[in-house]
Amino acid sequence: MKGLINGTWHGDLESDPGLLARFQSLDKDTFRDRISTDGGTDFAAEANRYHLYVSYACPWANRTILYRKLKGLEDVISMSVAHPIWGGPDGWTFADGEHGTRDHVAGRPALQDVYAAAKPDFTGRVTVPVLWDKQTGRIVSNQSGDIIRMLDGPFDQWGDASVRFYPDDLAADIEAMNAVVVPKVCMGVYKAGFASTQENYDGAVGDLFETLDELDARLAEQPYLLGGRVTESDWHLFMTLVRFDAVYHSKLKCSKKRLIDYPHLSRYTRRLYGLPGVAATVRLDHVKMHYFDDLGIGNPRVIPADAAVDFRRAA
Repeated sequence: MKGLINGTWHGDLESDPGLLARFQSLDKDTFRDRISTDGGTDFAAEANRYHLYVSYACPWANRTILYRKLKGLEDVISMSVAHPIWGGPDGWTFADGEHGTRDHVAGRPALQDVYAAAKPDFTGRVTVPVLWDKQTGRIVSNQSGDIIRMLDGPFDQWGDASVRFYPDDLAADIEAMNAVVVPKVCMGVYKAGFASTQENYDGAVGDLFETLDELDARLAEQPYLLGGRVTESDWHLFMTLVRFDAVYHSKLKCSKKRLIDYPHLSRYTRRLYGLPGVAATVRLDHVKMHYFDDLGIGNPRVIPADAAVDFRRAA
């Protein structure tokens, strides 16, 4: 575990039990402001004012990369990409190269420096994505769900206003679907992979695959989660499914089935991947570099679920 405590970086909190306990007991800072078009916040929607700090490896950050692409905002909101290897002492770092970029705003070497610049006494984890205001030198938000909604509307005068993933007429349905997909699938893979006990793992992996079974049946009847239109809920699910067989199935012990064992979920994922612009935002090389790094994931004594194969059936 890594994080900032009162603005001081600690790259291995587990090595000091007292420091770890202190970190866990403190109220964690967060950034949850928003961009407005009506002057309701300090952050007005303007072209070339905001910057994204992201990683292709992280599904939450990857959603913001996707929205920036599909909403036509690549020339409106700038972006820096962290190297996918997170396990080193500095966490997310920046440098121009094959798998990352420099910090285009201030040339800071690591994301921890971005957080400290925004709030010198920050306490908490240093996570992607981050939406940065270049004008005030502040973080608007580090919550991916908030950021994708800020990209899906306030910048429409510069981007593609015809694309909308959270339309008003589907808002209630999207919220209801998100309430299933996000905790049981998007977070469910991590609940399984990071489980500290067998009991917690068994419960998490059971919920995960029960939900995937239900979603597969749902997608047998329609192309997308809410019918014929792609919505925010689809992009939440997509970024988990596109990683599933590459890393979650093995590294996070989500081992009962693979995505390719679900005919409708598999076709659905390929359908979304094939939409214009989507494939360019998916970097499985980054994903695999990150997850197969030394992340200290889970309890090695937790036994993975058996694959859904009946060896007694005649060949």
